[in-house]
Amino acid sequence: MTATAGPKAEPVDLLSPEVVADPFGWYARLREEPLAGHGTLNLGTMMGGPDMWLATRYDDVLQVLTDPRFLTNPPADSPMADIRDGIFKRMNFPEDLIPWMANKLNSADGEEHTRLRKLVSYLLTARRVNALRSRVEKITEDLLDRIAELGADGSPVDLVEEFCFPLPVTVICELVGIDEEDRAAWHAWGNAMATMDAPNIPPALRKCIALSRELMARRRVEPKDDLVTALVQAQAEDPARVSDDEIVGILFSLVTAGHQTTTYLIGNSVLFLLEHPEQFARLKAEPQLWAQAVRELQRLGPLQFTQVRFPSEDVELGGVTIPKGAPVAPLLLAANTDPRKFSEPDKLIVDRLTVANEMHLSFGKGIHRCLGQHLAYQEAEVALHALFTRFPDLSLAVPRDELPWILRPAFTRTKTLPLKLA
Repeated sequence: MTATAGPKAEPVDLLSPEVVADPFGWYARLREEPLAGHGTLNLGTMMGGPDMWLATRYDDVLQVLTDPRFLTNPPADSPMADIRDGIFKRMNFPEDLIPWMANKLNSADGEEHTRLRKLVSYLLTARRVNALRSRVEKITEDLLDRIAELGADGSPVDLVEEFCFPLPVTVICELVGIDEEDRAAWHAWGNAMATMDAPNIPPALRKCIALSRELMARRRVEPKDDLVTALVQAQAEDPARVSDDEIVGILFSLVTAGHQTTTYLIGNSVLFLLEHPEQFARLKAEPQLWAQAVRELQRLGPLQFTQVRFPSEDVELGGVTIPKGAPVAPLLLAANTDPRKFSEPDKLIVDRLTVANEMHLSFGKGIHRCLGQHLAYQEAEVALHALFTRFPDLSLAVPRDELPWILRPAFTRTKTLPLKLA
């Protein structure tokens, strides 16, 4: 017997100061204290948007991610406006730029999603990523050399600015094919998006759209071994395979997703390990555990939830019948810390997960599973192992409660991470 979604309750604002300040506590409360008469679900909202159903328990979140009836866009006849568009409109975002803010790979459904995903999937296969490892190691070592110089006199070094951000953005720009002279603009775009700096997002976005079109034009006459070349060549062979606007959208999707989540993962992981000295000591003694450790660190963040889904028909979820077109937000952090799936879920245990069976849902599941998971794991493993090998006595340069945290939808990370090298 299932309940039918109906009675209103006060929704939880996922970006309220209280939730942002204590995500683990709040997500546990949402998971363990569902609305009376509403199965295992809760209600939430974000940035003044409409109410959403919140899936918080592991099995419920897994169903939302894998059930093909849950779409990333509302059905054509749904009365529910697209939540993403509504959020940007409330931010007074220029109308002509709103379509560019969607992740083109993740916001498509069905055959359109399959077509776009096939165009880029070869770039991020495990085999190709493994071949890239030596380049990731070289970029890492160069960044650590600079950090050593900056902190040689005992001055604190901001790890976010000097390491967590430049490593993944350099790697993904090289893979995609963004030329070095253009990366400063993408850096500005990434910073504006990471901090939800509304006034600076539009000009940064317009700049990167223009640069993307210029890059496509260059690769048509000067091809290289990169994704942009592959995309324009695929278009030349069959114009129906991908349009110019879709190529630009793919670049935004990959560059944004390819550096932001890994930036957050590296920074948050450093903080987690400094706060769990016994687990840090295990990694020092057993460095072969790093591959497992990054999977456990990914389980605990930084991604709190992923894009809202819309059922294409009435769907039973968590003991509730969700009406066609109603928004459902899968809360990944709540699922990843569900005691029904993980013992001592709030505890960092570096060898909890195996490389073959990671179990967590941070990269999603089903057809929208993150294409960049292999790259993210490799970058985090290389970065963290090398960082703590070079600087085994790293410590926070400020008290923990003085770290500035970024308020941004879905993600949690510190704006800066000042560290002492010794």
